[in-house]
Formats: sequence, structure tokens, C-alpha cells
Amino acid sequence: MKHVTLAILATGLLTLLISASPESTDSSQAADTQAGAQYLKNVQHGNPDLKRIGRLGFGPQGLLLVADPAAATVVAIQTDDHGPVQKLKQKISNVDALIAGAMGTEAEGVNIIDMAVNPESGLIYLSVQRKQDNQYAILTVNAEGKVAALDLEQVKFVKVNLPLSEGAAISNITGVEFSKDRVLAAGQSNEEFISKIYSLPLPLTHGANASVYSTETYHVAHGRWETRAPIQSFVPYEEDGKSYIVGSFSCTPIAKFPLDDIQSGSQVKGTSVVELGSGNRPVDMFTYKKDGKQWLITNTDRFHHERSPLGPSQYWGVRVDMSYLSAQETNEEATRRDVSAPKGPQGIEVVEQLFFAKHVDKLSETEMLVLRDNQGHLDLEISLLP
Repeated sequence: MKHVTLAILATGLLTLLISASPESTDSSQAADTQAGAQYLKNVQHGNPDLKRIGRLGFGPQGLLLVADPAAATVVAIQTDDHGPVQKLKQKISNVDALIAGAMGTEAEGVNIIDMAVNPESGLIYLSVQRKQDNQYAILTVNAEGKVAALDLEQVKFVKVNLPLSEGAAISNITGVEFSKDRVLAAGQSNEEFISKIYSLPLPLTHGANASVYSTETYHVAHGRWETRAPIQSFVPYEEDGKSYIVGSFSCTPIAKFPLDDIQSGSQVKGTSVVELGSGNRPVDMFTYKKDGKQWLITNTDRFHHERSPLGPSQYWGVRVDMSYLSAQETNEEATRRDVSAPKGPQGIEVVEQLFFAKHVDKLSETEMLVLRDNQGHLDLEISLLP
């Protein structure tokens, strides 16, 4: 892979980058060693040779999780990014132009695939594609709004394989998240059961294979069970000591899938608990606590916005009271959001702060980071959680 640094050198734009890499100290090195021992095994040192940089996630102590759909792997990178928290100081207007400059191109020449913020430092990470030559990079944005390339030449990392049947291929990995005893990924393949969940036990071991499960979900808006609807975004979830994935799909059911006591290669049947309304594609998802309640946030892309506009943008978001997830047998009777009003039923409400939001990630229990569409350009800002 040609890394973004080479591309910048070729275009003479290296001077535009101001390093946002965290400094290495004795304490950070000690934390780095601890992270390696607790979360990673058979750690490699060098260039992870990412083929296609996709969705991002964070584990403890600066562990960056990177989905590589082209290689059918999840890569965990020790970033040495341990904090303290220095969050973005002010809104960055037209951040897409800064990102494009770091990639040696114009704003329309880049595709921002995903955004994740390290909650331990506040440093923002972006997976970016340069369209003209299909090159990928991970960029960072620090508290001052300075953009830099993450140097991947000499990092500590492990790669875990995402297995498939012979002759099959992964077309996309739609999410990667850290859970208490594993890393979870969701994706889609060209097999009969398209939707896949991958479970990567801790410590993540270089060269190991993840467990894989096929999913079947009741699509509330479609009125039928489906095996070809991939999870678009998800969060790990625990209930009564049991582990689940809570995922959302296009057109837009929220469902939970049990993960305990199942064998790799088996089929997992989801339980649909909430229907957000047809014509939507979920993008990001996270949970937070407020006023004694646990809330689920998801932002979506309403791809049929012109038919039934919900607000001023095709990009919008909603929060759902997590108590809906305790339902055991819903599916056909899943609670439906009132699509004619900003609130309803109780505990389901449109979040105005997520209008125009193309990507969102949780910064703390009170704040989120929003990458917002602004008349064709992108702004980056911190917004209060509802």
C-alpha cells in the first residue's frame, strides 16, 4: 500500500501537516506494554499493510480497531494515545478541505469512510479514501484542529482473520467494536446468508480466526424474516449477565442477537424490538447514560428524503430508551416509531442535534462529536447529548 505520507511528498504538501501523534513517555510505554499483555497476543512490529481501511473503533488504552474488508481482517493497533483528554476546542468549518489537503487532492476527491474519537485522549481518527487512485489513510485531528497522517510504518499490531466458506468473499465490514471479553465485527458476504457477525476473543491473537455467525432477522417494515439484510451499525449489549449485539438495518429495525453458548458457523436469530421507519439507512450507533436511563443513539441517512421529509436534511438521528431492549418476544409486534411526529412512543425521539450529521461518535456521557454536512462541505464540532 502506498501510504498517505508518500502521496503528500509527491505533491509537495508535506508542510501542510502538523503532527498530532501523542508523545511517548515512560508512563505511556508502561500502559502500552500492559495493553499488549492484556488485550493482544503475538504482537507484530512494523507496517500492518492495510489493503482497504474501513470502519474504526477503540478499545482501552489507545487500542485502535481497524476493519480491512479487502483482506477480510480486523487489525488492532497500539497507538500510544493514552491521554489526558484534550477535546476539540472549537468548531472546524470546511474540515473536508483540510482533509483533502492532507491527502493531496481537492475536497470532492476524498471519501470519509468513518470517524472515531479516542475517549481517553479526545484525539479524532478518520478513515479516508482518495478517490482518484483508491488510496486509503488514517488521519487524526487534534484539539487545535490540526490534521495529520497516522504513521503506520512502525506500529505494534495484530491481525485477526474473518473466516468465510470456500469461494466466498466479504463485500463490506460495517462495524467493529470492543466489548468486555471480545471484539465484535459485523459484515456482509456473497453467501446465501449475507449478514455476518464475527466474534474475536480477547486477547486478540495475530493470525487467529474469529468465530462467525450468520444472522436471520425479522424485518418489521417488510413484514418478513430475512437473511440478506446486513447489520449497518451496532453496539455490544449486556442483559442479565448475557452478551448480545444490538444492531440496526436499512429500513430500519433495531434487533438484538444473543452471543453466548453458540458455535462458530451457526445461525443466530435476532429479536426485533423497535422499528424506526422505512427508507432509512443507519450509519453510527452508541449508548450513553442520562438521568438514570440508558439511551441508544443512532444517526441515519434517509435515502428517500424527498418522498417524506422528516426535517431539514436527509441526515437525521434518533435516541431510544434502552429499556425497549429488555423485550423478549416482539418481532412482528416490535414498537414502531411515530414517523409523523418528532417524539413517540414514549422513549423514542428525534434528536435535533443530529440533523445534517453524516458521522457521529460519543466523546463522553454528555458530549458527542459530529461530522456535519453544511451545504456540500463538512464541519466538525462537539455537540451536547440530548
